[in-house]
Amino acid sequence: MKGAEYFAGQQREISISEFFEKNRHLLGYDNKVKALLMIVKEGVDNALDATEEARILPDIYVSVKEVGNERYEIIIKDNGPGIVKKQIPKIFGKLLYGSKFHRLKQNRGQQGIGISAATLYTQMTTGEPLEIESSTGDGKTHKYKIKINVRKNEPLIIESGVEEGSEWRGVQLRFLTEGLYREYKQSILEYLKQTAVSNPHAQIIFDSPSGRIEFRRGVGSLPDEPRDIKPHLHGVELGILTRMLRETKARTLVSFLTSEFTKVGRKTAKEICSKAEIEEARKPKGINDEEARKLLEVIKDVKLLKPPMDCLSPLGNEVVKEGLKKELNPEWVDSVTRPPEVYRGWPFQVEVGLAYGGSIDSPKLMRFANRVPLLYQQGDCAITKAITGIDWRRYGINGKGIPEEPLAMFVHLVSVWVPFTSESKEAIAGYPVIIKEIKLALQDCARKLGLYLSGKRKYEYHKQRIRTFEKYAEETVNAISELTEEEKERIRKEFMEFINLHNNKITEDEDGGEKETEEPGEERDEPGEKEGKPQDRTSRQVTLERLLQREERPDTDGE
Repeated sequence: MKGAEYFAGQQREISISEFFEKNRHLLGYDNKVKALLMIVKEGVDNALDATEEARILPDIYVSVKEVGNERYEIIIKDNGPGIVKKQIPKIFGKLLYGSKFHRLKQNRGQQGIGISAATLYTQMTTGEPLEIESSTGDGKTHKYKIKINVRKNEPLIIESGVEEGSEWRGVQLRFLTEGLYREYKQSILEYLKQTAVSNPHAQIIFDSPSGRIEFRRGVGSLPDEPRDIKPHLHGVELGILTRMLRETKARTLVSFLTSEFTKVGRKTAKEICSKAEIEEARKPKGINDEEARKLLEVIKDVKLLKPPMDCLSPLGNEVVKEGLKKELNPEWVDSVTRPPEVYRGWPFQVEVGLAYGGSIDSPKLMRFANRVPLLYQQGDCAITKAITGIDWRRYGINGKGIPEEPLAMFVHLVSVWVPFTSESKEAIAGYPVIIKEIKLALQDCARKLGLYLSGKRKYEYHKQRIRTFEKYAEETVNAISELTEEEKERIRKEFMEFINLHNNKITEDEDGGEKETEEPGEERDEPGEKEGKPQDRTSRQVTLERLLQREERPDTDGE
């Protein structure tokens, strides 16, 4: 029989790299097509974050080239600030290493896993290292070939060197990896196209196996830079609170509450201490678990200000519309941005854009989180749940759940911490407040589209009616001319004026006096003109009636 000592000998620590080596599907590397997309996505997202934080308009180059059977060379190059030499190995060769996890600020990346996971996948499938070139603009280009020591989760430097006299600044990555390149809805091309929509300030060049595609810059300015904020008390759980109490440098409980959390003043901090029956001057490190639990219970009932919203940087209505116009060329487009809200103490904001018709020939859903397109796990996403919860027919849009019109739906959630459903960051968790905000934004935008579609359909109906009248106009004119023995041209002119004016009268009657939807290129009546039209219409109708009765009456036209 095997004893406890034997089983104790089998126990050992597992590194995060070992875990994801066996569970790479959790990071999105579950098939060869998606693997290429994930590598490009992580590289481009990092490039956009770096350039924006350095306040540089992004110029990004992406190349995907087939070099063998299911083997591809991927190159991603940016014009960002570059990476200093000592940080290069850890950034690309160590999982859970990065600058964004501990910052409460809107970023594309969050966990410090993405780009190093791409290194891991490459060495697993082809055995090749990641090749990196980086320059900070100091005339030196640092070059590395890196793998990951999976047992230790540490970078393994295969080769390194420096090139003098380089005039460029930025980072270039070269992967030689296994995969399959396809062009469809969930492809590298679609990801870059949607990235161009949500980042119109970026210039992206893509050399694909089928040719070069250029996504030109549509906006000449960078989005506002988001600021870091501190945690909000209403989003803190017991375990986090006790850890923060142990680690803080604050000397009193009041100073701990005011310095470690956002929007907590001395008055509020003293109120919390009083209600929890804990002395204000107590050292935070001396607070036990029971007292921390009591603090948390009191905090739930204390009214606190919402966290500051300058940590968010939404695109804004005009930028959303410009992005949709640039890439989709619709006949109608509009956008709505909701006021900021909070979930679990984390601030977030929703913006929505709808684009209809034009080059759009089928329904299209574009989901984004912090300007990053979400192409997979659509059914598990809060955005999809919000869309399918709307009765689109109320807005004159056909379809149950997902609209069946040529309609592109752009939904963007920005937050300091996006609640993704998995490490692969492909879907947003369905918090009720998030779904509610998305629905409200979509409904607001759908009302505007409904007005446009109502006007368009009414316009088409009346155009069709005029065409029907015109179809039989010649026969009617000939008949009246024979009956009255008048010139056909004069009758035709009177008849067509009568049709147009009578059609306008019916349009006004059907509108019930409401303002009619303005068609593109249609001019409004000048003030004072409207009053003269009914009298003019009446006189013309009388003139036409006289023409119809001339067989029995003498000619009185011109009286």
